[in-house]
Amino acid sequence: MLNILLAAMLAQAVPAAATLPSDPVPADWVAVPDDELMVFTLANGHRFTVRLAPRYAPVHVANIRKLARAHWWDAGTSVYRLQDNYVAQWGDATEKKALVAGVVANPSAEYSHAGPTTVARLSQRDPYAEWAGYSRDGWPLAGNGATEWVPHCYGMVGVARDLAPSTGSGAELYTVIGHSPRALDRNIAVVGRVIDGVEWLSSLPRGTGDLGFYKTEGERSPIVSARLASDLPAGERPHFEYRAADNPRFVAWIASRENRAGPFFTVPAGGADICAALPPVRKVP
Repeated sequence: MLNILLAAMLAQAVPAAATLPSDPVPADWVAVPDDELMVFTLANGHRFTVRLAPRYAPVHVANIRKLARAHWWDAGTSVYRLQDNYVAQWGDATEKKALVAGVVANPSAEYSHAGPTTVARLSQRDPYAEWAGYSRDGWPLAGNGATEWVPHCYGMVGVARDLAPSTGSGAELYTVIGHSPRALDRNIAVVGRVIDGVEWLSSLPRGTGDLGFYKTEGERSPIVSARLASDLPAGERPHFEYRAADNPRFVAWIASRENRAGPFFTVPAGGADICAALPPVRKVP
């Protein structure tokens, strides 16, 4: 009994942690639509989930959805390239597998779009653009004048292509697994972001050939399925939420990323790289 009373007294004596201005409220978390979630399963059982960005690359994303619904990635595809500090790339290593009917082989370049559509921005100029900021629905953006684009940050998914005029169909994809290669901005279509399981890609053995391509088929990691969450049974669908950026709490979050507090950080940075301040996404039951 004495221990119970002592615990109760201590609980009353210790105040609850103060809520920071940058802390989200429940309404700040918004569900990612099921048809924007795509789950890839590797032969070793590991999975990674991509959030698609149809708003920024509509034709390429439409291609990807058609390929997923036709189960195109379920046979003869693999992760066939792992270049250290750069990208992991997957699809058909032979580039001979026929595409699905209705897939546009080379859509118009969807490398940037009209803007700005940001609802919040970093305080400092971006090294590769006039500004960097965030969309209402949880995407990082960079822009110049009336044009904006999704930057090549860690985990972003782009469409592999040959030399121009090729723009890639979306059958061959890659994700950034190293330092952000921002020189690729506006040169390749960004169609999404790996929001779960990127470790299963970044930890694969590095490629043995030029540019990180595996020299032999046995080195590749086969893909056994790729499904839109909207096409999975309800009980098997993953669920994620993005943090809305159109509120003062998110603005305070930006400030907290630009000027890190606490006993370890003795000098405020006064700014942040957009790729070091990616908008939060969380997995939910």
